[in-house]
Amino acid sequence: MSLRLGDTVPNFTANTTEGEIDFYEFLADGWGVLFSHPADYTPVCTTELGKTALLKHEFDKRNVKVIAVSVDGIDKHLSWRNDINETQNCSVEFPIIADEDRKVAGLYDMIHPNASETFTVRSLFIIGPDKKLKLSLTYPASTGRNFNEVLRVIDSLQLTAKYSVATPADWKPGEDVIVVPAVSTEDAQKRFTKGVTIVKPYLRYTPQPNID
Repeated sequence: MSLRLGDTVPNFTANTTEGEIDFYEFLADGWGVLFSHPADYTPVCTTELGKTALLKHEFDKRNVKVIAVSVDGIDKHLSWRNDINETQNCSVEFPIIADEDRKVAGLYDMIHPNASETFTVRSLFIIGPDKKLKLSLTYPASTGRNFNEVLRVIDSLQLTAKYSVATPADWKPGEDVIVVPAVSTEDAQKRFTKGVTIVKPYLRYTPQPNID
């Protein structure tokens, strides 16, 4: 059965380019991004791992640990990592899991049903400090993932986890947010002291509450 939003993600131990890890211990009390690529030395994934490495400081600021996975082995990962660093002008410092027995791919339902057993779906999972799945995305092999969008989603998830708000379409950090329907207008006006703009009884905006 595939993972659904809100499910507790499976724990596992695995060999990686940074040594053996226990996934829960790796995440500790922070957020995590686990993303898969079908094989090493694939062009789109080369750019994706490079972009992720270049955004390391942005993930660090959000207390997010990033980890990649494919069914290739450690030696191949290490060699490919050199190519990524060279071609993308970066330094890949996050672990890449060697999932040769497809244990992680099976736990996270990454095996493509219409491809060979060694071809993993290009999936991405955002995991909260409670070890629950907050978001999953699956991309076709031809389309590179947008990691700035991943960061935007993490900003939204971290904000809405702490406050009774939601983020509107195309929201970016610093913009107004939406008061959730469960909060009455009277309570919202008390809770959100920067003000509440009522467009409709069910559509109420307030400035982002965690910034001055």
